[in-house]
Amino acid sequence: MRSPQVIFVDAVGTLFGVKGSVGEQYAKIAADFNVSLDPQLINRAFYQAFQTAPKIAFPDLPQSDIPIAEYQWWRSLAEQTFSQTGDLTKFLDFEAFFKSLYAYFATSEPWFIYEDTCLALDIWKQQGITLGVLSNFDSRIYSVMKALRLEDYFTSITISTEIGAAKPDSLIFEASLTKHQIERSPDLAWHIGDSFGEDYTGASAAGITAFWLNRDRQPTTNPAKQAARTIDKLTSLITDSALRSLS
Repeated sequence: MRSPQVIFVDAVGTLFGVKGSVGEQYAKIAADFNVSLDPQLINRAFYQAFQTAPKIAFPDLPQSDIPIAEYQWWRSLAEQTFSQTGDLTKFLDFEAFFKSLYAYFATSEPWFIYEDTCLALDIWKQQGITLGVLSNFDSRIYSVMKALRLEDYFTSITISTEIGAAKPDSLIFEASLTKHQIERSPDLAWHIGDSFGEDYTGASAAGITAFWLNRDRQPTTNPAKQAARTIDKLTSLITDSALRSLS
């Protein structure tokens, strides 16, 4: 295995996650509007809606229109979630609620950094590895990364809404490679993410060495999958690769 020049990492589910659950965070903001929600019911409905929603990417849309499109995409998802649980009519002003919810998720409050994240990032930084974020996220990622004090680790941030393509589409991987001027040598990059389909399969198809961060301990029947349950377990692979290249 070749030592990487750049390591790309996914954001949500890889570097950081939602405190408690999405349902708990939605219920917290709803309470500010005097609406009581069942967090478990909301959480289940959210993920059902999320899995059937179109990818959050807007091909050919002018950059100036992207923030509005992002907001509308998430508003539609929230509206579908609350419609499914029968809670939509509880809100006297759903627009005011959603504006508050959307702004809330641009802060550090609903997020937590995984314990192994900074350990891995510090080691890679010491090893002189260039790092980039590659995520199916929206432009709020910039404020979230700053609020979580993660932004200084990364040279680039590549998100689906700005590229117009979402993982596992090869276009977003190619865009991230181009930012580091290695588009003709994808094997110089590694990608780590918690989605087998979007991260591992997508990166592999683009010629990037991929690693699946199996935080949820999902069962696997293919021992050839390069996987780990915590991101820090992958740091030793850099040293091992370097030593093999010298032998």
